Amino acid sequence: METNTRPTWTLRPAEAGDIETIAELRAVVMRPDLERLGRYDDHRVRQRLRDGFSAEHTSVVLADGAFAGCVALRPHQDAHWLEHFYLSPAHQGHGLGSAVLGALLARTDAEDTPVRLDVLQGSAARRLYERHGFVLESEDPVDVFMVRAPGA
Repeated sequence: METNTRPTWTLRPAEAGDIETIAELRAVVMRPDLERLGRYDDHRVRQRLRDGFSAEHTSVVLADGAFAGCVALRPHQDAHWLEHFYLSPAHQGHGLGSAVLGALLARTDAEDTPVRLDVLQGSAARRLYERHGFVLESEDPVDVFMVRAPGA
């Protein structure tokens, strides 16, 4: 008997009080890639989130009503930047990230707005973004910068 493992999910606006929960999730999710790149710093991984956190542009991902992650979609010049897209390890690999990303991209497509992001070199998340139409824009030894045209 096959069961559906994808939870029911919603997005809610982030609040200032979410910052520490999100900073902790960032540290957990990014640790393997940052360690692989020799760039993990226990304090800095959390502080970078705190320094760049904007509740106004961030949504909390709820799966079956419980905190499962977050994502930010920040307007910048002629595009949106997709940032701080983190799902707890328990919610990865079950289609939740694809569902959330698809919903966000439907919104930016309706606005006819490109979306940019950066992902760490070697991160498995890059495959998710490529499946959703993101293509390489530029890269350096640490980051891969990607862009998606509206409707891609």
